[in-house]
Amino acid sequence: MIEIVDAKFVTSAANINGAPESEEQNEVVFMARSNVGKSSLLNALSNHKGLAKVSSTPGKTRLINYFDVTFMDREDSSKSLVKFVDLPGFGYAKVSKSIKHDWEKNLTDYISQRKQIKLFIHLIDCRHPHLEIDNSVSDFLLEHADETQQIMQIFTKIDKLNLKEQNALKKEFPQALMVSSSKKRGMQKIVTIIYDILKGASDE
Repeated sequence: MIEIVDAKFVTSAANINGAPESEEQNEVVFMARSNVGKSSLLNALSNHKGLAKVSSTPGKTRLINYFDVTFMDREDSSKSLVKFVDLPGFGYAKVSKSIKHDWEKNLTDYISQRKQIKLFIHLIDCRHPHLEIDNSVSDFLLEHADETQQIMQIFTKIDKLNLKEQNALKKEFPQALMVSSSKKRGMQKIVTIIYDILKGASDE
């Protein structure tokens, strides 16, 4: 069984220039449209209610937040340290155009230049699976991710759908994962998959 046994905030940065110098440490990037439940997912994954701040004002956080996260394989008690990177929510309308432009440029620079990234996790609200902005992000990741980087699509708030709607979503997006942070549903599967992906990256 794979578990996250420790998670702590490291630092915040406005752009890639302020990113921690940790070339040997693999990074997992979490990205989502504002108000999709990214902070809630980070807290649920890490079993740490206060790790990522859940804002009542979507789009408020415009910094890149870094967390040191320790995974443990219970079978052999081995541990591995990775960085979770919480990117600012994108696509929120109530910020000025100049701020939005700088914000989006910083994210583009970060995603395309940060070679420590081994996994992009794109969160999508399960009730709105076809938004243009999420389609654009998916296309962007496919265009910019290199052969050493993987992309994971996760639909959040799956408890908001009935069983028929869940099955339809799974049929349309068979590679995606479905989670509910409030119900702690799907967390173990995500933790295990992240660990396996990063272990594979480290073994290469």
